Amino acid sequence: MDLDISGNVALTTASSSGLGFASAQALVREGVNVVINGRDGDRLAAAEESLQREAADGARVVAVQGDITDTDDLDRLVETTVDEFGRLDHLVTSAGGPPSGAFLDTDDEDWEAAYELLVMSVVRLARKCAEPLADGDGGTIVTITSRSVKEAIDGLVLSNAVRMSVVGLEKTLSKELGPEVRANAVLPGSHETSRIRELVDQAIERGEYDSYEEGLADWVDNPLDRIGDPIELGNTVAFLSSPRSGYVNGQAIVVDGGGGDATL
Repeated sequence: MDLDISGNVALTTASSSGLGFASAQALVREGVNVVINGRDGDRLAAAEESLQREAADGARVVAVQGDITDTDDLDRLVETTVDEFGRLDHLVTSAGGPPSGAFLDTDDEDWEAAYELLVMSVVRLARKCAEPLADGDGGTIVTITSRSVKEAIDGLVLSNAVRMSVVGLEKTLSKELGPEVRANAVLPGSHETSRIRELVDQAIERGEYDSYEEGLADWVDNPLDRIGDPIELGNTVAFLSSPRSGYVNGQAIVVDGGGGDATL
């Protein structure tokens, strides 16, 4: 299916790896010019090179290093996007997960840091991007959160609680920014990202599994009997960013193969 977004411009955060990278990957394959972001300069440069090789229809990839909890970095990220391309059509927000832990093991600083990372980064970006998104022919915002907002996951109290604010914000944006801008959220379950590969490798080193395949199998928790490929989540993001999903607005869409608890 041609998503009819070739030549558009998308800003994607936390996109040097993981689900943010997969979202950028799906977009550049559709010919979208993409600005990617991350804190690690080397990883970001490698992601830029990889994505540029996959770009269709002459699309460009621009990397902007920065921390999404830093307001100055966010200003520079949005300004660079608009300066480079003269427009902004799609905002895709992603962020790394906060530390795991039980409720009684977290303190005020943990909660404040999680809120800054997961919620305020989206608040500030949506505020900065609202005007350029509305100036186009159909702006979109897609927030990548977690399935934990639907079903609390043991040991992830910060993610369980704080990410719910992002879904509430997304729903509000879908009402206040429409009809010029649509806003939706995706709630991923387990996908084979570098983070999960790292966790499985560490478990193998501890002697918990004999092989990577055995360790990965423990992350499978759905009727499809497999873990997700990150590009499957990315394809969902690209679809929600396109006019092919033009009547989808204010939704929180679970992408987890049909059920289970494990997610990051």
